[in-house]
Amino acid sequence: MLPILLSSILIFNCASDINSDSLVEDENQTTFGIDVTDMNYEELSPEETAGLIFMREEEKLARDVYNYLYAKWEMRVFNNIAQSEQKHTDAIKTLIDKYELEDPITNDTPGSFMNEDLQSLYDTLVAKGDASLVDALLVGALIEEVDILDIQKELDDHVDNEDVIFVYDNLLYGSYNHLRAFVKNLSRQGVVYEPQLLLEKVYNSIINNN
Repeated sequence: MLPILLSSILIFNCASDINSDSLVEDENQTTFGIDVTDMNYEELSPEETAGLIFMREEEKLARDVYNYLYAKWEMRVFNNIAQSEQKHTDAIKTLIDKYELEDPITNDTPGSFMNEDLQSLYDTLVAKGDASLVDALLVGALIEEVDILDIQKELDDHVDNEDVIFVYDNLLYGSYNHLRAFVKNLSRQGVVYEPQLLLEKVYNSIINNN
């Protein structure tokens, strides 16, 4: 996961509220539908454990950046998606509690992270998002691309526990939704978005909801 995040810092040189926000509002009105604490308890591998710890803070990073950008630009899409990201980090917390892992978020201070790489990424992203509304929306799209890649890598390479797969699948769906919302907002700003990290065929499949 970390190489994707670090590379996103290095390559990120890319230079009004719309109805696409309803995509996120719809998601916020739903839950994962199943209590993962009722699912089978399966021993976590070291890789699954590390992934959950990292993902807990990565989802917090998304929430904190979006809250910052909402305060700066007052565009509803940032507020809506921040609420969704809160549900995502809470879902990871449920698994952390279930497996009695040490929660990396000991003091939920906005913009503060135990993981130094995530701290550096947060600082970079909010600085970029300060520059203009378009830059802020590009930051949002980049975060969702990073989340998609990180979650997919966990699912492909490390995870076999049913409850972890269930939560990650739902997080992945949410990130698809968020990316589409940011791309539509950018379109209204006159920006034709091109994927910054995702392969073009993967990006097109997400945007076209295939």
